[in-house]
Amino acid sequence: MSKLTHFDDAGHAHMVDVGTKSETERIALAAGAIEMEQATVDAIGAGIMGKGDVLAVARVAAIAGLKRTSELIPLCHPVRITGVDVTLEPRSDLTPPRIEIRATVKAFDRTGVEMEALMAVSLAALTVYDMCKSVDRGMRIVDIRLLEKRGGRSGTWTRST
Repeated sequence: MSKLTHFDDAGHAHMVDVGTKSETERIALAAGAIEMEQATVDAIGAGIMGKGDVLAVARVAAIAGLKRTSELIPLCHPVRITGVDVTLEPRSDLTPPRIEIRATVKAFDRTGVEMEALMAVSLAALTVYDMCKSVDRGMRIVDIRLLEKRGGRSGTWTRST
């Protein structure tokens, strides 16, 4: 196992110095889902939830929120985001029914954007929950994970399963 970078030699938490790293394109893709009752998926798809267009609001929340990742995760660096794509797909064909969420985040910087992609997926799922909780309190946010990261010294990593 490689050394944990967020701890110094004395074991104290610290922010990694990325000043000597090269600026390169960084890309991260994350995914997750929020499981819910079929009626909830149907209402979201039909656009009849009382609070408005759930998927559009969740997409905007994901994009706005990922920009604040370094404010919420103590040792995370602020990065210059160059692009974001967030998709939310209602899936009635799965059991249980769900909204599948994907976020692709791009930056040109000295450190990666994995945390920003994971933050986007998390915030989209939380926003869906908030907007739909009055009709379905049993929703479950599941399987938030990094699928791929590209760029930087470590190159490309892709989830195998």
